[in-house]
Amino acid sequence: MRLEAAARMDLFRKLWKARKLIVVVFIPLSLLPLPLIHPTSEACCAYVLMVTAVYWVSEAVPLGAAALVPAFLYPLFGVLKSSEVAAEYCKDTTLLLMGVICLAASIEKWNLHKRIALRMVMIAGAKPGMLVLGFMCCTVFLSMWLSNTSTTAMVMPIAEAVLQQLICTGLADSHDDSETAEAPEDDSDKEENLDKNQLELLYRNDRYMCVQTAEVNGLGLRPVSNHGFIRHTNGHLPQVAIEIPNVKRVRARRDSQYPTKRDHMICKCLSLSITYAATIGGLITITGTSTNLIFAEQFNTRYPDAKVINFGTWFIFSFPIAIIMLVLTWLWLHFLFLGCNFRETCSLSKKRKTKREMLSERRIHEEYTKLGPISYPEVVTGVFFILMTLLWFTREPGFVPGWTSLFEKKGYRTDATVSVLLGFLLFLIPARRPFSSSSPSSCRDTDDDSESDPLAPMITWKDFQRLMPWEIVILVGGGYALAAGCKVSGLSVWIGRQLEPMSGLPPWAVTLLACLLVSAVTEFASNPATLTVFLPILSALSETLHINPLHTLIPSTMCVSFGVMLPVGNPPNAIVFSYGHVKISDMVKAGFGVNLIGVAVVMLAITTWGVPLFNLTEFPAWAVARNVTGSL
Repeated sequence: MRLEAAARMDLFRKLWKARKLIVVVFIPLSLLPLPLIHPTSEACCAYVLMVTAVYWVSEAVPLGAAALVPAFLYPLFGVLKSSEVAAEYCKDTTLLLMGVICLAASIEKWNLHKRIALRMVMIAGAKPGMLVLGFMCCTVFLSMWLSNTSTTAMVMPIAEAVLQQLICTGLADSHDDSETAEAPEDDSDKEENLDKNQLELLYRNDRYMCVQTAEVNGLGLRPVSNHGFIRHTNGHLPQVAIEIPNVKRVRARRDSQYPTKRDHMICKCLSLSITYAATIGGLITITGTSTNLIFAEQFNTRYPDAKVINFGTWFIFSFPIAIIMLVLTWLWLHFLFLGCNFRETCSLSKKRKTKREMLSERRIHEEYTKLGPISYPEVVTGVFFILMTLLWFTREPGFVPGWTSLFEKKGYRTDATVSVLLGFLLFLIPARRPFSSSSPSSCRDTDDDSESDPLAPMITWKDFQRLMPWEIVILVGGGYALAAGCKVSGLSVWIGRQLEPMSGLPPWAVTLLACLLVSAVTEFASNPATLTVFLPILSALSETLHINPLHTLIPSTMCVSFGVMLPVGNPPNAIVFSYGHVKISDMVKAGFGVNLIGVAVVMLAITTWGVPLFNLTEFPAWAVARNVTGSL
């Protein structure tokens, strides 16, 4: 029996190790009867869609590789020609992303992101509540223009340096933690709230400079050196002079790397705030995250006559959402990890600063001083950043004629035109100030060639290549190919007809169900893959129910970014989790609240200021034309 059980367990282990290979082989074979028994365009397209979706959700193969499945299955099943599929893999949004990556490479290369982050933290101060809010604000700002993953990877090392400074000063000065810089506590306060069964014995560890606590339950401990304690034999505490700290605020354990539980809570709060802020910042702009780009391209492809989605309209709709979510998320994290004493954690008064907070502020100032004065490449990058934003906003603002009205032919210039133009110029403009012999010193990865070449550009192809997410580009292209196949084969119309029983629901209820479904699925599947699968279905549903497609598509696009409860939800979560300050239970507890906040705020937006902005009360003419064409 034991041998059989061992053999069975060994078989299970082998099957578990080969689970991805089993999925890759079993799923296409098990679904193959669908196109063979029903050899219609709809059935063939559904087969390709289901195989690709399972590959994406299970991640049995890399996302980029799974996105190539339509490239060979659509021609094999006669859904689309090979040339037609290939055209879907490079769209206008691909060029838009490439231009933004050029700017992001320049920002990272010349440390502009670090200067912005440290400056915002210096303004906020070192009080825990204000420190968290300061990091969240700078992360939101950076994530508007950089990818969420890049922003988190850039900001977390800065936050970690501040946290380590808090921990180190807390280990060395925990006794003074409750003392303010100008108003020390009375000595009588130090004796309050002592546990009768517990004495806090402090000693300085030469290696870690750490304050540790020994729990005493009838056992005597006496110090023998600076390195530890030995057991006393008489069963009573020896008569030695010891210093008793305020255990209400200092309660460290031998197995803890944090001086107090409160310090651990600060580390959790600050770490999680960065990943949530990166998600919030990515909502604000079309280029903030890949899911926004997927929505914009699929929407414009499906509804070419709808000229309603551009950088300006998206920003006007999403910016208030981000501000409300930022404040509510900060309040939720503060309540969850730091409590409700906002006066203590958010006071800007110098009289209420502790010694630890003053030392932390000094550390932040030292990090900022290391950057030196603002350099010429940083100025150029900042100018390009502002110029790109202004050109995006003023291209077609809607309420006034944009700069595209200066050209005779209309519709030729998009946000990608501006992005690629400015990104191309970064490869030409020298990184060294004209008529100056000094070399740019603020670059982290300056090559020897760029130091010797006075005409070395702001960025090189290596800088661009290092940040360019080619997997995301192919993934987005695979989504476009799937959408094109659903449209040509008529699968989207068939799906819409199956959803007709939902016609009795009001628009807000349909949108709420879509948001809850998408936000639940995206906790376990990648955000781009989830949105790519759901967009054609939700578009068909909206057309069938005669709801403005934007009423369901925009909220679903935003809610797909709320995969914040698990480390696998999105890469920023994994980056923050890798630093070791938070557990999965912490992420689930905090992320559940953030998820509810996000869905509630998005629903508020789409039913209030989203209605006049996108004219959501009417079934638009561009959707009517698409619906009539698809029904023929």
